Amino acid sequence: MRKKAKKQASARERVFRTAAELFHRHGIRAVGVETIAAQAHTTKMSLYRNFPSKDELVAEWLRDHDTRFWQAWDAMSREHPDDPRRQLKAAFDLLAKHVADPKARGCPMANAAVEITASDHPATKVIKAHKAGLRARLAELCSRIGASDSRLLADQLFLLMEGAQVSAQTPGARAAAASVARAATALIDTHIPAR
Repeated sequence: MRKKAKKQASARERVFRTAAELFHRHGIRAVGVETIAAQAHTTKMSLYRNFPSKDELVAEWLRDHDTRFWQAWDAMSREHPDDPRRQLKAAFDLLAKHVADPKARGCPMANAAVEITASDHPATKVIKAHKAGLRARLAELCSRIGASDSRLLADQLFLLMEGAQVSAQTPGARAAAASVARAATALIDTHIPAR
């Protein structure tokens, strides 16, 4: 007999992938552990063996998103290592492409922040760190492009990013959200001193 070439995913992997998909599509509160376990073809006991609680599973999902987000950002930055303006343009072009996708559900971090109000929830720390890191990265790039007030520009670009992600979920606003790259360029131009 031939062994299967493809190894069966572990219960942990199945639970994680299933939860990630369900949280993305339906939100955190709308998805219970029973649903996750059933759709992952495992039991609640197996889920809890791998994740101490649903809250920890949510935090793990967001940590995974954070890791993938920064890997994509860093790969994009490496394409323009000495050109912070092109890095910003590339970031907003990627965001515009994302929000134009009909399957897009906005930013998982922002969505989770709306659903999770407890300051001691394990995901809250992940969300805060991710958003602080994004603002810091924007501030650093704005400083490198010579913006007259790099912190102000970074805050404005951050709000533009957040607004585009939220608008992508609003009926009739997806087309407006897709213009985020042009809006970012116009905003950046207002902060660059005339030469």
